[in-house]
Amino acid sequence: MNAIVSSASLCLDIAPYLDVAEVRRVRPRVDIAIADRAWRPQVEDSQRDWVASIAAPAFKILRARRGDAACKAFCALGTGAGLDALAAIELLGADVIGLTDLFPDVVEAAAGNVRRNLAVGHEIALHAGAGDLLAPLRASGVAFDLIYENLPNLPLADAAEVEVDKTSAAFLAPRGETTPQAVRDGLLTLHYLALVQAHDFLKPGGAVLSTIGARLPLRVLTEMAEAAGHAPSFLAFWWKAQADADEVIASYAQWQKQGLSFHFYPVEVLEAAFAGLDLEQAGRDALSIERDLRSYQLDAAQAWRLHRNGRRIGHTVAALLSEPRR
Repeated sequence: MNAIVSSASLCLDIAPYLDVAEVRRVRPRVDIAIADRAWRPQVEDSQRDWVASIAAPAFKILRARRGDAACKAFCALGTGAGLDALAAIELLGADVIGLTDLFPDVVEAAAGNVRRNLAVGHEIALHAGAGDLLAPLRASGVAFDLIYENLPNLPLADAAEVEVDKTSAAFLAPRGETTPQAVRDGLLTLHYLALVQAHDFLKPGGAVLSTIGARLPLRVLTEMAEAAGHAPSFLAFWWKAQADADEVIASYAQWQKQGLSFHFYPVEVLEAAFAGLDLEQAGRDALSIERDLRSYQLDAAQAWRLHRNGRRIGHTVAALLSEPRR
């Protein structure tokens, strides 16, 4: 992957980033502006980048299952730099795009990235707004075939922190909505609320695709979706080395001191467990893979100590497809 990164932008060849032979709907080389408060995509290492390693393969699986016309209207919830939307335009053939994120400057940059990097002559309808989850798009009346979210888990204490924080793992807390205890204990609040709100924004037959770092049992994710009124399934299952390990693992270790439970794995264990699998097959076998990995689990404090001693630490990742129960 050929990428050039500066302090406020990056340029990359999109075909290798999406692992396709060529692109038709977006420019072959994209120019991405990154707002100050946006999470920087990890394009230098595709295994660490959420869109390249998880979202794009999941989009391909979904299009193969549902057909070319099934995901024409796409929403990227908490889009960041907008690469998830560009991936949906190219891989799903989406021509109606919704974008949301917390801050106006982040949404403005993402919308500009999408418009600027369309292939010559290719047009889309773009709806973008800043604010809480799907709320910024309510006034537009737009509905979607697929809502994609890779929302943060770890709550921050106050707005001053979220103003300067650049880790995709963190969001502003607390929330006032009622959520199931397991959702709160799993730090899954935003994922759950997105699933609840999605009922008002999905077309008939539409779905939510959540990509979530599975640092807790997979059954908690399916129970979350069921509690939000959806039928869940695992579209894909994979693993990632923990990004921003100093901050993120330490944060989970602190939450563990409050009685919550999370797990990680040594990277070499994950590499061996997933060797020879593709994401779709691993999605079908997610529960059995998780069961086979159980003896290698590290709690957050153990993972932190090993990380401090130079071990590479990772976690599994679930692509959870949630379809509303009608």
